[in-house]
Amino acid sequence: MPGNSICVKKIRVSDYILTALIYVCSIISILLLLGIVGYVFIKGIGQINWQFLTTVPSSIKGTFGIAGNIVNTLYVIVITLLIATPVGIGSAIYLNEYAKPGKLVRLIEFTTETLSGIPSIIFGLFGMVFFGGVLGLGYSILTGALTLTIMTLPLITRNTQEALKTVPEHYRSGALGMGATKWYMIRTILLPSSMTGIITGVILAIGRIVGESAALLFTSGSGFLLPKTGAGFFNKIFESGGTLTIQLYLCMSKAQYDEAFGIAVVLLIIVFGINMLTKYLASHFDVNKKNC
Repeated sequence: MPGNSICVKKIRVSDYILTALIYVCSIISILLLLGIVGYVFIKGIGQINWQFLTTVPSSIKGTFGIAGNIVNTLYVIVITLLIATPVGIGSAIYLNEYAKPGKLVRLIEFTTETLSGIPSIIFGLFGMVFFGGVLGLGYSILTGALTLTIMTLPLITRNTQEALKTVPEHYRSGALGMGATKWYMIRTILLPSSMTGIITGVILAIGRIVGESAALLFTSGSGFLLPKTGAGFFNKIFESGGTLTIQLYLCMSKAQYDEAFGIAVVLLIIVFGINMLTKYLASHFDVNKKNC
């Protein structure tokens, strides 16, 4: 009977209502984002100038700048990624390609998921006690970077695992069937094919590093001075160094709202740049798109 045909769609009132609710929720999300970004830019864009970006706070000169905080942020990002990226990707390769499914693998994955859910303030307390106290690093950029390494490892590991799982199984069997060693297959086939997901995980880790403040309050301190010599660039990692988020927190605690909004604008621009970089790198390293 025509009335029972699956080709005849029965339109329900509830479908219209749910569709309308979905659009309303989407519009609300967009308006919230535009409202927050717009408000921050309106309040803080007037603070952005060359002096603000290239000087450090000085009571004698009467200047306020975030150059030292920008440099400290770059230090933390670079050091954290140099440690977390190879360890996280290596762990994911082991779990996905070498380890046999069992209690050990489930325990490692459970531990990784648990680490990703621990509040950052607890990581800060651990970093202060272990890296700062036991290892004697004190309040330093290195202490903060090591603490953030533990925080970002689960993010990089899990994203890499999921990226490796998206590679079709016949890629592996085909390469091994042609006589390739397992490591050669991983290095030349699996990693390039999953590079988009791996890079996305690394960029997301950078975003978490840039936006972190609670853990760094107890580990890296709030120093804002720039290194003055060539050797000072290396020694800087053993000195106190506050990132942009730390300086933003300090400005708010001192009721320096204009300067705080200026720093917030810089952070938003950095986050926006990270998102654009993610899209560019993801499309650039998309092997499947290139092969089409």
